[in-house]
Amino acid sequence: MSTLTSVSERKSQATLVSDLNKSYYQADQQAKFKNLQAEVDSLLQQLQNLKEQRLAVTHPEEE
Repeated sequence: MSTLTSVSERKSQATLVSDLNKSYYQADQQAKFKNLQAEVDSLLQQLQNLKEQRLAVTHPEEE
């Protein structure tokens, strides 16, 4: 009976390790996604600023 318990415990531990790995990688991917999203937002803001600067230079009367 202890052999069955050992096998059962190993399966349970393997499942726990698998779940922890999935959780870690999901958190890692989520952090990477958030960093990329922040970078995209920053680049879009820079693009908008450049667009406004160009507009001010080419059409100064609109300000």
